[in-house]
Amino acid sequence: MPIPPEILDILMPWAIAIGLNSVLLTIAWFAPKKLLTPAGLVHAWILGTILWGTLGWRGYTVMMFYFLVGSAITRVGMAEKEAAGIAEKRSGARGPENVWGSALIATLCALGTYTIAVMPSPWTHELLLLLLLGYVASLSTKLSDTCASEVGKAYGKRTFLITTLQPVARGTEGAVSLEGTLAGVLGSAAIASVGWAVGLIGGLSIVICIVAAFIATNLESVIGATLQSKFDWLTNEVVNVLNTLIGAIAAILLALLIQTLITK
Repeated sequence: MPIPPEILDILMPWAIAIGLNSVLLTIAWFAPKKLLTPAGLVHAWILGTILWGTLGWRGYTVMMFYFLVGSAITRVGMAEKEAAGIAEKRSGARGPENVWGSALIATLCALGTYTIAVMPSPWTHELLLLLLLGYVASLSTKLSDTCASEVGKAYGKRTFLITTLQPVARGTEGAVSLEGTLAGVLGSAAIASVGWAVGLIGGLSIVICIVAAFIATNLESVIGATLQSKFDWLTNEVVNVLNTLIGAIAAILLALLIQTLITK
């Protein structure tokens, strides 16, 4: 009995997702240069399968851009950062906690778009646009944070605690620098531009993502300076989830505000 076309339309993206990510997992597993730990590779396979199955190649491309650029930025000035004791653990290789700390909010946005698409409502189009914006904004925020942190630790000439503006050592939780801040803005602009290029967001949304990422990244620095040392459960990965959540919410609220102002 042939499979109905509507069922094939649903199953095909997931079949491609499983096949593609299995091939990439195999290549990465045996590659001499490890960007992920073995457990990180398995979790990345799960993440990649979900994203291709829900958002197709467009959403997958944005995530891959974040992963490749973020991994490269982590290795910038690695020798200096390791000598100073402020480098990422495992020389920047990502584990499961890093995968989901960075991508949990994006994954929830992707699953939200998929659910809404298969369960249409009068607000389907508007909700889809907002969730796609949240998806791109969350990754813009995370890449902004990664670029700001890694470039600041490697090349920041003067670093200040964001809450007091007092000079502190590079790598201090809550520290900011001009070099890191500029790198963060460029990182968020780059990934938002990729989101626009593949058709997930509109041109104005690039600016929204940059602003939202700037807000979220600085709020994350405030959290790092004031709360992170006081609570054992507030790990870097939890802070990353909060950071990307703030970025997604800020972008959605900005988009709604702009829409309200335009329609008045």
